[in-house]
Order: sequence, then structure tokens, then C-alpha cells
Amino acid sequence: MKIKILGTGCPKCKALEQNTREALQELGITADIEKVQDINKIMEYDIMFTPGLVVNGEIKVAGKVPSKEEIKEILRQCV
Repeated sequence: MKIKILGTGCPKCKALEQNTREALQELGITADIEKVQDINKIMEYDIMFTPGLVVNGEIKVAGKVPSKEEIKEILRQCV
């Protein structure tokens, strides 16, 4: 599984990364996590607000920080 956290390093972006890492650990899923902080690369995903969560090339969340439980549900659907 490949996960990208889209964001410039703001507190919400860091919270999304933390929730995602915890969700992965609790589910026992191994994933490659990449933080995308370059605004030009973020714009390639056509999201208007950060943070963004991309799983296996698909935008799953944009503009909010989902709870750890919401992320777990997203991840379950992607395995």
C-alpha cells in the first residue's frame, strides 16, 4: 500500500500523518508513507485544501483531518 500525506507541514497535516500511522499500526498494515510538501506537487492532485490523504493513487480525504477510526475504515477498503 502506498500512502501520500499532502500538506505543507501545518498542525492539521501533522495530525493527519499521526492518525494515519496509528491506524496502520493498529490494523497491522504495512505501507510506504510519503509526505508531499511541495505546493506544486500538491496542486497536481487538484485538491483545494490541505491536508490530503492519497491511498494507492486515489484521493481519499481533502481539507480535513479524519479521525483515526475514519482512516481505519478507508484503509480497510483499500486492502
